Amino acid sequence: MLKLLKWLDNHILEYLALALLIAIPLYPKIPLADLIPGYIVRLRLDDVLVGTAFFIWFVWLLRKKVTLKDNPLLLPILIYIIVGFLSSLAAIFITKTVPLSDVHISKLFFNWARRIEYFSVFFVFFSQVKSLAQVKKYIYLAALVLIAVSLYGFGQKYLYFPAFSTMNREFSKGVKLYLTQHARVLSTFGGHYDLAAYLMIVLTLFIPIAFVVKKSLHKIFFFVTSLAAFWLLILTVSRTSFIAYLVAVTIAFFLLATKKGWLWASVRWFVVVAISISIMLSFGDLSDRFAHLLKLDGLKNSFVLKPFKKEPPKGPGVAYLDVGTKSDTPPTTSKPTSVTTAQPADVYDNIPEFGTGTGLPATLAARPRVYSQAAVQYDLSTGIRLDYTWPHAIKGFERNILLGSGYSTLTKKNIEDFTEAESTDNDFLRALGETGLLGLLSFFGIIIYTLYLALRNFAKIQDPFFATVVAGLSAGIFGLLVNAIYIDVFEASKVAYTFWIMTAILLGTVNLSVKKKSL
Repeated sequence: MLKLLKWLDNHILEYLALALLIAIPLYPKIPLADLIPGYIVRLRLDDVLVGTAFFIWFVWLLRKKVTLKDNPLLLPILIYIIVGFLSSLAAIFITKTVPLSDVHISKLFFNWARRIEYFSVFFVFFSQVKSLAQVKKYIYLAALVLIAVSLYGFGQKYLYFPAFSTMNREFSKGVKLYLTQHARVLSTFGGHYDLAAYLMIVLTLFIPIAFVVKKSLHKIFFFVTSLAAFWLLILTVSRTSFIAYLVAVTIAFFLLATKKGWLWASVRWFVVVAISISIMLSFGDLSDRFAHLLKLDGLKNSFVLKPFKKEPPKGPGVAYLDVGTKSDTPPTTSKPTSVTTAQPADVYDNIPEFGTGTGLPATLAARPRVYSQAAVQYDLSTGIRLDYTWPHAIKGFERNILLGSGYSTLTKKNIEDFTEAESTDNDFLRALGETGLLGLLSFFGIIIYTLYLALRNFAKIQDPFFATVVAGLSAGIFGLLVNAIYIDVFEASKVAYTFWIMTAILLGTVNLSVKKKSL
């Protein structure tokens, strides 16, 4: 018994890290409990696992089983946490954008604490990257997890596997949803944008690895994994993540050109990009979205894959996830600039609004939905950004240039409003609006410093496999920065966890590859 306890004491954090690597992408966003009444974010299994791992890591830190002295991101992360705390205090006492009530203050500091929760997985994993053999174990395990995520996503699209979405308050209760024909696949994630960002990261890593591993079976494994993940990316119909993927893959092969030669890298880059664009233009709804955005209406695919099953599940309690949900409906304004005779390209069912009309009961007062000029000209999601979320983020920044208006304050129409969810759909503007110039610089400074450490040491890494790991993960960070222009990607929990885990693996690989105790 004592031997078992001693073994557990020495290895529990290592196995918790492996559990996180598996559970975070794979376990759907099914809630366990409410944390703030009326709020969309609930306690889930990943929170419990992360909290447990971080608690044990902290105990190990006190016992000196792990150390912080070699952690290159300790100071940058602490600076951001302090800036976030000061921003929260300023929101309460200076700008007064957060009312002095329990529910508002709780939500403010809850969102601050969530950032710390995301950071915590970095500390856990960085302390557990002790050898290059362990890095390789993490990479192969991540590929197996990706296959499982892809298979479940295909099941949603073609066999009506249930989806669990966090796109609005009702869905986030753990409601089983089934995809309609044009609904975007989300697999085990809370939304299709989150899934697409995750796929961009792992594709940027696994595609180059498929070209550098020597054993044929390993090559086949990574190529098949990448092909499955790419098809799933097409099914998410995310333009931003597709563009980010092309940018990231280009950077990855550019970095590898310094190791493998420009001819080797350019030929493989051209093949990957050409195949990727050809598939995107030939199948699914993604080409239609690009065509509408670029005003190339002649560019229409003629083949949209449909489910293998003819009929979706029916009966009491069955709910469906369509392209447009309540969360996609722009907030109403007092004097909208609108077009009443047209609808956005990504609206397939123009469901009327219901409200109180003159002389009519509320239940009978249906009126056509009114869409803004931007929504009709581009699409609904772009219209929401241009008309509402981005201007509100800029307004939050103007309230306090240094510290912003505080976490969870940008989607409110009035200061006293309680919003059930937060979204700016641009992480740079969100950081600027919530935490001001200091928050923007301190958060993205962490990312820039990470890239600096990786790229500064890249030339010193001799092993092709680990050089590819560093190139792929570094390029994936660039891809996420592209994603952040259109998505709050660093606040999406599954993507944020994945990012900080991969950052720990990236810096751990660099540290071990150059054979230094400190970066």
